[in-house]
Amino acid sequence: MRDKKVEKMKKYAKYVTRAKKLRVKDAKIIPTKSIVTTEWVRMKCQFGCSGYGHGLMCPPYTPTPEQTRRILTYYNYALLVHVDEMINVSKMVFKIEEEIFFDGYYKAFSMGAGPCFLCEKCPKFCRHLTEARPSMEACGIDVYKTVRAHGFPIEVLKTKNCKYNFYGLILIE
Repeated sequence: MRDKKVEKMKKYAKYVTRAKKLRVKDAKIIPTKSIVTTEWVRMKCQFGCSGYGHGLMCPPYTPTPEQTRRILTYYNYALLVHVDEMINVSKMVFKIEEEIFFDGYYKAFSMGAGPCFLCEKCPKFCRHLTEARPSMEACGIDVYKTVRAHGFPIEVLKTKNCKYNFYGLILIE
């Protein structure tokens, strides 16, 4: 059993390499069992983000934390990516998701960070359903706890001059 797990991890290593070629600071294959989902995260979207209810990739239109927990049970591994510059993480992880999908992992699904930026203003019906993805936090994932468990840096930003750390996730299989 252990050999099979190591074999899978090696098989997915090429996605870590690929991510690093796309301006990702770091990336790791992680077990989906280590992804933390909780109800309070979605509440922070509802009572702390001006985008709540204005975009189809934001709550209340995204999976609830409970739905996300159930969805994660259908996957064993995910690629967690760390970006420390101002780039569209959601677009980047979707690009990697596509590659993983075309490699035969038909369940591949990505989640980015923050609101969707594919349209200037979110229409009533999404015009980019093939590439629009919710953020991890919109689905109730505790990004802080999840990334810290894997040794990645993340802190609450106290000023606009603080160093940013953005994260994306691609569920593989």
